[in-house]
Amino acid sequence: MQIALQQCKSPEIVAVAMARACDKVSFLQPTNIRADMVIRGKSATLSEELNLDEFDTLARLFGLIAVRAGDAIMTARLRACQPDYKADGSPVTAADLASDEIIRDCLHRNLPDLPVITEETCTGGSPINAHRFVLVDPLDGTKEFIQGKDEFTVNIALIEAGNPVAGAVYAPALHQLYLGGTNAYKLDTRSNDGTLSFSKMHSIAVRPAPSEGWRAVVSRSHLDAATKAWVERRGITDLRPSGSSLKFCVIAEGEADVYPRLAPTMEWDTAAGHAVLLAADGAVTDLDGCPMRYGKPGYRNGEFIAWGMARQLSK
Repeated sequence: MQIALQQCKSPEIVAVAMARACDKVSFLQPTNIRADMVIRGKSATLSEELNLDEFDTLARLFGLIAVRAGDAIMTARLRACQPDYKADGSPVTAADLASDEIIRDCLHRNLPDLPVITEETCTGGSPINAHRFVLVDPLDGTKEFIQGKDEFTVNIALIEAGNPVAGAVYAPALHQLYLGGTNAYKLDTRSNDGTLSFSKMHSIAVRPAPSEGWRAVVSRSHLDAATKAWVERRGITDLRPSGSSLKFCVIAEGEADVYPRLAPTMEWDTAAGHAVLLAADGAVTDLDGCPMRYGKPGYRNGEFIAWGMARQLSK
């Protein structure tokens, strides 16, 4: 899908961003990796222990790519470009497109055999018939981005047999990177020497749920009446508004207990955050308690609830 930006024709943004994008790194055999990999413009230690399983390794690769895409987003943000609008009325900016191109290029270089579905290139229709594929939202929270807020993210996730098994969520304005594979981690990407080292990340996990007084994460931009009613029926008064896929990460790092979403979303909106939450011992279910799966018609999600340990008390 080609989108012409009416008021910010900035091909140089994409050109500069691509010049700083990732070179190929040896990830076709995810367990056989070198201690130091380099993404052009910034070095990164992918593995200090060299014994990561496939999903943790892929989560780190996705994290590196997301950070590169985040750099392009922040460059585009400085130009204060006006958005264009898609046929469904949702906004798109030069930052969305630059991020999308970087991510697709990096994935093609490093995982050429995996199909990639991104928000900016998906044409709808029947979902891909593949056991494994990658879902990408190059800039989740575009409305927050346009409004000058910081809660926007880059999202990359691997889907296997309908389940999100590895993912990365990166909030470039906040310098926060979340990874989910077999384990869940958080990393502050700020450094003095431009080096991104995974040795500085720390494990995260959902918190034990209080018997009463749950904290719910709710959408800052899309809080609908049905979600409000769901929260009120459970006597939840402690609400934490949040934007983009960071809502999953808030639960994953033990800062909230539940995130009800009864308004429409797309699979690329949720897959990476879902992977992080699963790795942190959380869950995402439909309203009947069944695990949410991916590869649905049109890549559209139904209503869902993202849970920490509060799910055990809700049964």
